[in-house]
Amino acid sequence: MAKPLTATTWQNFKRLLSYAKPYKLGFVAAIVGMLGYAAIDVYFLSKLQPLIDDGLGGANPDFMKWAPVFVVMAFIIRGVFHFIASYCLAWVGNHVVADIRQKLFEHIMVMPVSFHDKESTGGLISKITFDTEQVLQSVSRSVLVMVQQSAFVIGLIGLMFFISWQLSAIFLLITPLIAIIVSIVSKRFRKVSKNIQGAMGEVTTAAEQTFNGHKVVLTFGGQQREFDRFESINKHNRQQQMKLMATKAASVPIIQIIASFALAFVFYAVNSDTLREGISAGSFISVITYMTMLLRPLKMLTNVNSEFQKGMAACVSIFGVLDKEKEIDNGSIALEKSQGKIAFKNVDFDYNFDTNNVSDENALIKNKWALNNLSFELRPGETLALVGRSGSGKSTASALMLRFYDASQGEVLIDDVNIEHYILKDLRHQFAYVSQQVILFNDSLANNIAYGRPDATRDEIIAVAKSAHVMEFATNMAQGLDTNIGENGSLLSGGQRQRVAIARALLCDAPFLILDEATSALDTESERHIQDALHTLQQNRTSIVIAHRLSTIENADKIIVMDQGKIVEQGNHRTLLEKNGAYAQLHNFQFES
Repeated sequence: MAKPLTATTWQNFKRLLSYAKPYKLGFVAAIVGMLGYAAIDVYFLSKLQPLIDDGLGGANPDFMKWAPVFVVMAFIIRGVFHFIASYCLAWVGNHVVADIRQKLFEHIMVMPVSFHDKESTGGLISKITFDTEQVLQSVSRSVLVMVQQSAFVIGLIGLMFFISWQLSAIFLLITPLIAIIVSIVSKRFRKVSKNIQGAMGEVTTAAEQTFNGHKVVLTFGGQQREFDRFESINKHNRQQQMKLMATKAASVPIIQIIASFALAFVFYAVNSDTLREGISAGSFISVITYMTMLLRPLKMLTNVNSEFQKGMAACVSIFGVLDKEKEIDNGSIALEKSQGKIAFKNVDFDYNFDTNNVSDENALIKNKWALNNLSFELRPGETLALVGRSGSGKSTASALMLRFYDASQGEVLIDDVNIEHYILKDLRHQFAYVSQQVILFNDSLANNIAYGRPDATRDEIIAVAKSAHVMEFATNMAQGLDTNIGENGSLLSGGQRQRVAIARALLCDAPFLILDEATSALDTESERHIQDALHTLQQNRTSIVIAHRLSTIENADKIIVMDQGKIVEQGNHRTLLEKNGAYAQLHNFQFES
């Protein structure tokens, strides 16, 4: 696939605006409010000349009589327009950002496992929280200032030309210089803002990793090491922020200095005989006032460019994730419930395998396979045990069954059909999975058990909770099965968390059961209870058991001993012991006194 060209700022802004289409009425109302606000300001200032020439000069006494009423009414209308602009823009902005945040969250969740292997959790969280909030704050504020202040500037320039085109023409001389400066600082703003997005992701990642590993840090006395590491990352973030501030601080006075030359030249030009005779005191003061007042909106428009570029840098970060390809599902065969037959046929797998080189024999030879020529077959109801040292490929094999990854070579079959032909959602519904690392949610015990079957009845939940020996500790908790167990089951012990995960698998009632070190965190008594429950569970299911404890797999129909992705031995417990090979050595090592 060809690498897409980098989108321009305008293309990213148009893409962002496309999210506002459902809320276009609110956006139109905001624009009307902004233009109305600017129009009132311009109209109010347009009365400066008659105030001086007619009112204060005494030419029109009624002018000063109505001036107080005019001032109050103008500010009331101005306030109404300001409320409409601010509220409607915030309404649109919050809806747009909420939609983007939801879409980003959903997109990340349907990305392939390989994407999550490479991306840090903290970086992804930063995109959903910090980057989306940056879009809301930066772009909303930028649009408000750009529309409102631009309309105000145009209105003031129009007034200036209406009163004296000669003096006002001088102002046009500085416009090209201002445009050049704005163009230069825009590029600088965008570059630095992009760096800030990355720096904030690093801060989030560092904090998350340290907090999650708090006990490890304390145990090994790593506090100072983590302090120093975070200080370095925090310092880098501060430096990027200061680069942005330096660019912003330098650009504003430069533009104002250029504008001051135009203002000085007006004072010089008005001394000529031609201009002095053709302009009244009110007209001259009005033009000078308008020019002076232009400095503030020019400053705001220059500053808002940095805000706008920050928002665009956040958009680039967000759209970069949204443009990544989702998990591919080319399956077309529906699978309601499998018969329970599974087979691996000459399966090779490499985490870094490049499918574009599949025809290159040299590339295939160079690959270091995580699985190499793995073949086996399980009939419905049989139990397969995968054993071997850490890193031998046992968990990788189970990941291929669930299509977290696809085989580089060979094929995985369920009911004699390549699993890549099944609809992905249907395929994964065939498996109940208990992993080595139990993941629980900040919810009640009952809801965690029923996560795979949210429509399960209370009686079904209680039944599996009893089978997995969850009720033994649930009854001692404040609200029983309705007790909230905290983030990732923080209120439970390791063995209790494992039992909840097994109860969840029991409730799924799937044709295949994968137990990846499912009893590793259990004490001897709990393990005995769980083994009884698992023995009943496995009677009508095809089971794949990954275990280091050989005592848990003695009754398996097939045992495969793996090493460096290859099958070293296979058979049942008795025949493998008789061979006195790799399995027998592992068995003797574990059970020798």
